[in-house]
Amino acid sequence: MTSLSKSELIALDSTALDANLTQISLRLLQHRHMLATAESCTGGMIAAACTDLAGSSQWFERGFVTYSNDAKTDMLGVPAALIEQHGAVSEAVARAMADGALTHSQAQVSLAVTGVAGPTGGSDEKPVGTVWFAWCVGGETHSEMQHFAGDRGTVRAATLRYALQRLLGWLPA
Repeated sequence: MTSLSKSELIALDSTALDANLTQISLRLLQHRHMLATAESCTGGMIAAACTDLAGSSQWFERGFVTYSNDAKTDMLGVPAALIEQHGAVSEAVARAMADGALTHSQAQVSLAVTGVAGPTGGSDEKPVGTVWFAWCVGGETHSEMQHFAGDRGTVRAATLRYALQRLLGWLPA
């Protein structure tokens, strides 16, 4: 059995990401749907990955980078009281971000991420690598939490890949 080098593993990740994005684009186009993203810990990486694909203007509507709590409130309508009660890295806030992305765009599908990428900012309750995801598809909001190990770049890259992989799973074929 041959092991792959780090650069080969990164290339495989890139190939899988490209394949997921191609499938996402085809499904959105098939249903005449547009996608909006709401990102905190990834700082726009998901929107950038989507728009790296040629022709993305046909299915990618807009991306919100809402890194601060005020941005989540101002741009997406996430209630400040919700952030105060649950914290920015929470299921409630991720779901409100995904819902807000739809409300404040022309999109029919959204995804949102909020997490602790590190190396600081973690707590016992929400350690570095904790990320909440939410997806609005077909009028339903789905959410889940993942915990990714690694440094800041690794957590952010894993968040990007996971968000898009799960979006593909929620989109109708």
